Amino acid sequence: DAPFYVGRSPYTDPFLVSTLLSIQLPLFPRLKLELVSQYSINLVEDLLAGSLDLAIATEPPESSLLTQVQIAESSFYIAMAKKEALAAYPSVTLDQMNGRRWILFERKLHPPVYDSILRVASQRGISPQSVQHVTAPEEAFPFVADGAAIAFVVKAGALLIARNGVTVRPLAEPALRLGTFLVSGVDDDS
Repeated sequence: DAPFYVGRSPYTDPFLVSTLLSIQLPLFPRLKLELVSQYSINLVEDLLAGSLDLAIATEPPESSLLTQVQIAESSFYIAMAKKEALAAYPSVTLDQMNGRRWILFERKLHPPVYDSILRVASQRGISPQSVQHVTAPEEAFPFVADGAAIAFVVKAGALLIARNGVTVRPLAEPALRLGTFLVSGVDDDS
């Protein structure tokens, strides 16, 4: 039996992935899932190429050749040193982050989401002191832990980085919510 190939974004909520893996279909007792990890844009390319059957993707690009169903929505989290003044709040806003050093994921990892962060900030007259780029939340840890910067992370990244003097708070910005979608090809009957 050929496996059912499921792609996922590397920072997809781990709960969604474990839920998917726990599903048992009595009519398909030999169904075997193979997980593939790629960034959302690459998942869409793999779906279109036929090398994936299904993807769990964060803010995937739209295509008339794909079907998308939103399964979750979440906020960004802001990682900061526990001694940071923002740590006293249950959540933070972009306004509170004005003038601080920001750590963002590399633009090439998800250009539309990256651009939306900077666009919303610019529209509101908010500008970071500087922007440092990383490809994984763990790379931000030393700069956040010493209080030199605050970092944008998703929930899975927040779980990885919140330790040893680093805490996280949800970003309370309705315009910057992240949707997670099940995505498949419109003609895929699997």
